[in-house]
Amino acid sequence: MTGKSVLGAATALVLTVGLAGCSDGDDKKEGQPKDGRDKASESQTVRAAYRRTAEADTARMTLTTQAAAAGESVTARGDGVMDLEEGDSRMTLTAQGQKIEQRALDGVVYQKAPAEQRSQLRLPPDKTWMKIDLARLDSSGSGGADGQVSDPAESFGYARGVTDRDVTRVGTDTIDGARTTHYRVKADVEALAEGDPARAKALREQLGTSSLPLDMWLDDQGRLRQQTVRLSLRPDSGDAPKQSRTVTSTTTLKFSDFGTEADVEAPAAEDTVDVTGKVAQATKSPGAA
Repeated sequence: MTGKSVLGAATALVLTVGLAGCSDGDDKKEGQPKDGRDKASESQTVRAAYRRTAEADTARMTLTTQAAAAGESVTARGDGVMDLEEGDSRMTLTAQGQKIEQRALDGVVYQKAPAEQRSQLRLPPDKTWMKIDLARLDSSGSGGADGQVSDPAESFGYARGVTDRDVTRVGTDTIDGARTTHYRVKADVEALAEGDPARAKALREQLGTSSLPLDMWLDDQGRLRQQTVRLSLRPDSGDAPKQSRTVTSTTTLKFSDFGTEADVEAPAAEDTVDVTGKVAQATKSPGAA
């Protein structure tokens, strides 16, 4: 996997925030919380986090992804806003000196990539925005299963289906001046697959696990302030050695400034070209992340 391929996976094809492939790590710390609250109370708090955060309507978000494959790595950083109720978002991603403007709404991701990248994709010179339909990409067996093109809001509701055994209260931290409680949560692959058995099977094979740990920090109002996800994917990339095909990443999503303005509109149709087919083909090609 070349440096440009890593860059593509981390920026132009944004790595999924909501998948995690790390080991269970500190699960041995599970048990009765020191403050006397029971596990049912902890899981209820985590399950309610989606609703309580969405009730804030909007927020500023930052996103940091560190991705690595075949000995190469890249860090992508994003800053923008999200409509927490609708899931629409707009942000600017930066990696290796390149900037990509992204908008996500109604299940479609729009990206305004640098001219060099548009040239590599052989896009019409008068089209400045790329359109990626996540539903079509998922049905093609590419982006959704491989976790390579993502709406930043996708992982927002993954914790809603956790059980009492899935939640561990780690402790407290201060995130951007807000007092938070840190939870370690296991998200079931079945929940990530949204009831699609074929997708669930593919995720289990690629991740090598049926439950995916993620870390969540909730403020005193039960709203999500920070979520960290560690991903290790082994996509089916032809005859390349498994180790060279594995893509690992650590992604941290933060919310702040609840109630900020977060209007998101699709780019003008005349400035947009649909590249869903190109992305699907690229992610199926040998060596693709």
